[in-house]
Amino acid sequence: MLPADVDPISRCRLPLVKREALDEEGQRHFDVNVDPNGGTLRGLIGPGGIQLHSSHLAALARPVNRYLRFETGFSPYTREVAVLITARECDSAFEWAAHEPEALKQGVPQAVIDTIKFRRPTAGLPAEDALIIALGREIFGTRKVSSQTYAKALAHFGQKGLVDLVSLMGNYAATAALLCAFDMQVDDDTTALLPA
Repeated sequence: MLPADVDPISRCRLPLVKREALDEEGQRHFDVNVDPNGGTLRGLIGPGGIQLHSSHLAALARPVNRYLRFETGFSPYTREVAVLITARECDSAFEWAAHEPEALKQGVPQAVIDTIKFRRPTAGLPAEDALIIALGREIFGTRKVSSQTYAKALAHFGQKGLVDLVSLMGNYAATAALLCAFDMQVDDDTTALLPA
């Protein structure tokens, strides 16, 4: 049962944007969102559809999103570990439901996913995974990155890589805020759920 203020079609507090109601720029971004090869995991149901209510914002956000997801040089595996720790620390159920299956597809082991999902210790995980998880937990959990974690992350990723990694995580935290404010609901048949 959806909350009373959630639209049953968009599954959030805003209705789906109608293409014909958008200006030319907005229509281009609408078309990208509905294109199965457009780079979004969920099309109009999710952050892309929400952002279309501000089509200029959608236009500005798209190249940043594309860069952070596909052009930083991070492997899809590394990207998905960073996205999952962000989604988990922000308790973003929709983001988690979209990215847990994507992480599995990109080769992230279930043990790594479960460590993030259930907030388990990282002992025994690959060093890079443990480092990304520690960084995310400090950024979003304690809201202070320790000198030790920072030094390890800088040594591992380098200056550009660390800026890109933190920006990727920040971008998904911004998405989590959008999903939270508009109460984006996961699909009823979703099995990739965060614990309550």
